[in-house]
Amino acid sequence: MATTPFRVVLDTCVLFPQNLTNVLLSIADAGLFSPVWSADILTELQRNLVEKAGLTEVAARHRLDQMQRAFPHASATGYEHFLSALTNDPKDRHVLAAAVRTGAAQIVTANLNDFPPTALSGYDIEAIHPDEFLLNQLDLDEERTLAAVDAMLARNLRPPTDRHDLSLTLRTQAPRFCAELAMLTGRPMIDGGG
Repeated sequence: MATTPFRVVLDTCVLFPQNLTNVLLSIADAGLFSPVWSADILTELQRNLVEKAGLTEVAARHRLDQMQRAFPHASATGYEHFLSALTNDPKDRHVLAAAVRTGAAQIVTANLNDFPPTALSGYDIEAIHPDEFLLNQLDLDEERTLAAVDAMLARNLRPPTDRHDLSLTLRTQAPRFCAELAMLTGRPMIDGGG
């Protein structure tokens, strides 16, 4: 690859849904961006997987271990000293601090209100919804993005195993991306079903 992919912090809320995480990390694995997370993000993710998704501690830890093994350079460190200078939502300052520390261009989050533009303006960092981020990946390199999604689907032992099923499972987290994916697949989504 001629250029280094840009760094993107993945907030806990986009790492929690399994299918969304799989799509994001598959696209990262294809070299379209470099994912970033921190110990704080992973601790929050593990807690949510156990408390909200009902995973066992062992299953949650396994998922995090797999992510870290696949992306050994994703973990941000040494960001704690930035916390006191940040003005975004206090519970998400660690996310912005990790972005500042690693020189990330974007934070992918469903919680855009926690990252107001005034809090990001001095750092040249954009908070972006996962739906918009995935649409941007299609716009930037449709062929590689779709190849990454298809490779992920081919690895799946359980549904979703095709683009149409994926578009149905992701439509609450990334509705415009799913509509585009469905159109590219030749099976447009119909409101209220598939």
